[in-house]
Amino acid sequence: MGPARARPPPTTAPRRCRDDQRGTAGRDAEPGGAGTAAPRDPALAAPVKRVLVTDHPWPSLDLESQIVAATGAEVVDASGDPAEIARLATGADAILTCFAKIPADVLDAARRCLTVARYGVGVDNIDVARATELGMVVSNVPDYCSDEVADHTLLLILALARRLVPHTRLLGHGGWDVTGTGTPSRLRGKVLGLVGLGTIGRALVPRALAVGLQVLTWSRTDRAVPGTEPAASLEELLAASDIVSLHVPATPQTRGMIGAAELAKMKPTAWLVNTARGSLVDTDALVSALRDRVIAAAALDVTDPEPLPPHHPLRTRDDVVLTPHVAFNSDGSLADLARTAATNVADVLTGLVPATVVNPEVLSSTALRMR
Repeated sequence: MGPARARPPPTTAPRRCRDDQRGTAGRDAEPGGAGTAAPRDPALAAPVKRVLVTDHPWPSLDLESQIVAATGAEVVDASGDPAEIARLATGADAILTCFAKIPADVLDAARRCLTVARYGVGVDNIDVARATELGMVVSNVPDYCSDEVADHTLLLILALARRLVPHTRLLGHGGWDVTGTGTPSRLRGKVLGLVGLGTIGRALVPRALAVGLQVLTWSRTDRAVPGTEPAASLEELLAASDIVSLHVPATPQTRGMIGAAELAKMKPTAWLVNTARGSLVDTDALVSALRDRVIAAAALDVTDPEPLPPHHPLRTRDDVVLTPHVAFNSDGSLADLARTAATNVADVLTGLVPATVVNPEVLSSTALRMR
């Protein structure tokens, strides 16, 4: 077939790849609210389509169920169990995934599946290349949590500056000492180096400026952001920054981009902050750099592996702040995430191209399953 038609601007009526029409109840549904799709006559109903939700870090799938119900589909919850995911994928028309891995063997078994939608920005848990070969549309939600991650990044920087972890541990063990846990650092005047200037990196800039940080940036796209200074190279940024914060996606090119050589280029007083993807940092090299005082501290919302083993050395260091991959999380971001990801699925099930397709080349492929 020819290239699939993309969703037009929202000010125009959507153009469809087929003649049947989809109800709009799902788009206006609110979390916890009742769906408004009209009852369907079982005698006239087509075979039920199934949307497999592999895993979800929130208690209810009511919103997703309302949205896909308007297409005649039902949600099937695998509850994060890999065996259940593999079993249920064989009968799925669409897959919605958060953290669960969707490897080639699961995709190969999903013979009915038209699309794989990610609850989130990165798609490194999905074998996108294999999905493309099989004609599946892969989508993501790129902008639902920019404020949350920018806020969380600043939180981690403040926690390092104010030595929150050693203070908390001291009091948790019954102690009380104003100076025994080290002297906090003044942020004003320090240089924050941003590696990557996507939506989150740009959202962090005004927050950093507000607490007196100077902002140095490096990006492969050479984006200019008011109030910042561009670095000529990553090496220049690493050498000049007091705080290095990572904001790039996980790709084969960025895996391990911060290793022993890069850490050695940083100041011995510098901090490393990562709220992007754990695979960007060589974890063993980071442990060595902290132990040998190559750098002074680290704050991580993401790690590799994730989660870290229970007795991993990063868990117990006073110069490390750890949070369990929660930078994206808020009441508002989760509602936006669920709504948009489910809408991406509903679009494909009714012949529309989602607003954010990760593998656009599939749309002109003869293997494309969406009709």
